[in-house]
Amino acid sequence: MTSTLARVSKIEDIEAGTAFDGLAEVYDEIFTNSLVGRAQRDEVWRTIERIFTVDDRILELNCGTGEDALFMAKRGNTVFACDASMQMIVAARQRLSKESSALPVEFCHMPIERIGGIVSEKKFDGVLSNFSGLNCVADLREVAANLSQVVRDGGKLLLCLSTRFCLAEMIYYLAQGNTRKAFRRCGGKASAVVGGIKMPIYYPTLRQLRKYFEPYFVVKSYSGVGVAIPPSYCEGWARRHDGLFEHLRSLERKLASVPLLRVSGDHILIRFEKVAGQ
Repeated sequence: MTSTLARVSKIEDIEAGTAFDGLAEVYDEIFTNSLVGRAQRDEVWRTIERIFTVDDRILELNCGTGEDALFMAKRGNTVFACDASMQMIVAARQRLSKESSALPVEFCHMPIERIGGIVSEKKFDGVLSNFSGLNCVADLREVAANLSQVVRDGGKLLLCLSTRFCLAEMIYYLAQGNTRKAFRRCGGKASAVVGGIKMPIYYPTLRQLRKYFEPYFVVKSYSGVGVAIPPSYCEGWARRHDGLFEHLRSLERKLASVPLLRVSGDHILIRFEKVAGQ
């Protein structure tokens, strides 16, 4: 893993990285360790355990403070994890330094748009992008092309993106009389203030994602994340109604693969496979 990091070309910060720098110190508090964040991540981890074998070499995009990278490393994966935010990487490295034993994980400051600069002696067996990092990228066709160069034939991508049509969000904001927020995703692009910086967020449909990643990757399966579990801004509600929230967690696994519902949760989790020869 050290040779991989040493041979990554020099990069520059981009707006998304700067925006998320402002969240690094509080990200674990407001999401990673929240009831909603933990519940949604547990669903992704179940899929990770099913899709990636313990000896797979994994490239993680938008790794944040390292929660997923450390989980995968502890189960036996070798992980090269990157993020556009330098402060997120600083936090991830601090967490790694507190581990009692050396783990096969390396954290690198690198935005998704620059993954084509990775040069490695061996191609990756899999790629993880969790919780909407790809929604911050305007050109996913270029991301797909770059990933095709660093992932082996038959390798797996596990990508978790915010959906364009989130029923829970629509219901939540319509109940408050806020029509603008209720349908903010539906146009495919919206603006969000992250770390005090206004930035564009993109909401591709499943059909668009298939198109963006062809001909290099083919969709093998997909499911919803946050179908019954509400979005993260409902944390206060979840804590006030912990019994009902636990019921929704149980219901999540039953609904996550139901047609229509699986594309209208807070996120969609898609498994792609690398096409041989592409």
